[in-house]
Parts: sequence; C-alpha cells; structure tokens
Amino acid sequence: MVIIKRFFKRFLLVIASLVVLGGCVQLYLLRGTTGRPLRERDLRADTKYSSTPTILIPGWGGSTVTYDKMINYYQDQHLAQKVLTVWVSPRGRVRVSGRLSKGQKNPLIQVLYDWNYDQTFHPQVKQLTSVLTYLQQHYGIRQVNIIAHSYGGNEFLHAYMDSPALQRNLKLHKLIFIGVPVEESLSARLEYRYHLIRHSHDKNFLRLRQQMQAWQPNYPLSIYNIMGTKPGSTRTDGSVPVVQAEMLRSLVKDHPTISYQQRIYPNTTHSQLHARKTIFRYIAHQLWGKDDAK
Repeated sequence: MVIIKRFFKRFLLVIASLVVLGGCVQLYLLRGTTGRPLRERDLRADTKYSSTPTILIPGWGGSTVTYDKMINYYQDQHLAQKVLTVWVSPRGRVRVSGRLSKGQKNPLIQVLYDWNYDQTFHPQVKQLTSVLTYLQQHYGIRQVNIIAHSYGGNEFLHAYMDSPALQRNLKLHKLIFIGVPVEESLSARLEYRYHLIRHSHDKNFLRLRQQMQAWQPNYPLSIYNIMGTKPGSTRTDGSVPVVQAEMLRSLVKDHPTISYQQRIYPNTTHSQLHARKTIFRYIAHQLWGKDDAK
C-alpha cells in the first residue's frame, strides 16, 4: 500500500508539473508582440501613412510567434506600429492591451485566441466576430486592412459574411490572405479552373460562395492572395494545396468593385509564408507603398 501511495503521489506531481509547464508555455505564446511608436522623424518618403488599422489574424494553433517577425520588421523599417493586442476567450470575452487613437499612422492590431486548437475553425469564427464587433464599437473603426494566415482567412471571411452588422459598419480596404485554404475538398493534384466550383464538396465554401454572390460592396476593395510551394512540389506548401487557396479567385469573380491579385512563392512552406522578409516587403508595398515606389 505504501508503495502504491508513493507511486500515485509521484504521478500526481508529474501531472501537476506538466499542467504548470503547459500553462507557462501558453502564457508565453500569448504574450503579444511589443509595440514601438512611429516617430515623425522616422517617416519614410516611399510609404503612405494613414489611420486605417491593419488587423493580423493567426491560423490554427497560431500565437504571438505567427506575426512576431513581421511586426518587428515593419517597426524596424518604420513602416507601421503595433498599437493593440486583442485576446479573445473561447466564450468570446475580449481583452485589450495598448492604445489606438485617431492620430496614429499605420497602426497594427494583433489578434490572439486563448485557445485555437479545435478540430474546425468555426469556434474561432464566433470569437473573431466578437473581436471585430468590439473594435468597431469601442474604437469607432470604420475601415480596416486584414492580414490573415491559414485558417485565420477562413475565419475572417465567415465572420464578416455571417454578420450584416459588420458589413454595414466596417468597410474593408485591403485584404492579405497568406496560405488560406478557402476550399478544402479539392485534391492537391488538381490545377485551378473556375469550373471546379461544380465539383466542390466543401459546404463551408459553397455557403461562402452564396454569401459572396449576394454581397455587393459599393466601395473599392483589393484582395491579395499569397501562396507557397514546398521544395520539390508545385501543388502544395506542405499543409495547404495551392488549388484550395486559389479558389479564393472564384469567390470574387464578377465583383466589379473588388480587385484580385495572387502571388505564389516557390520553395516556401506554410510556416515560412509568415516568416520571410521578401513576403513582408511585398505585403508592405500592397498596404502602404506609393505607386511610384520601387
């Protein structure tokens, strides 16, 4: 009996230690990237500055790490400034750290989910809706840019299309999608063709298509779709088949006010899409570059 009791005590101690360690790791992953203010003397001649915020949305399992390099690069280059970290719980409770004011130039808002390891992205759709609604109501935001990686793009599209209030009160300016699997039923062996819509078995995509057909924004909107291919492949980045990401083009077809561009980066895996400086520079130019800038 004594031996059994000792075993269980040690077992419980190990479990408790693992729980504490896991909690510490999660706190570290959800710390948020440190913001640094843009100073007037550091503003660049080749960059457009405005008060339109850019919201950064991570994908499945995403954390501070997802956009840490990107945010720091933009701050180092005096292109933008991180001003807010927004955390959202599984129940949709929103917490905010930082300050967003009208005078800030190219503000960045980092979204972090307390838990985003679910089997589908639908729980995060509800949570992201809470975040977007909170930002719109508490900060008076009327227009935003979006950067979304992987499932973060699915979450944003569904959150926005499911909400007439967001469509009415929050205009979209520029959307940057990075390795987003808009349609998940198509095989990586396929090349993109518009007629593949008829072969889709993805209920989420088909529902989104109906919503997009009914949605007719009366303002100009630009969408940039970034994809990668892993070494030795032209069809997948290792996690998301190119055709699944490229189906985004089908959703915006025939929308007169929406412009669409896409770019594929060879030898770039799914995680490298949000970690390479060449992609940072491309995104920065689309968001804040002047037309005559090289």
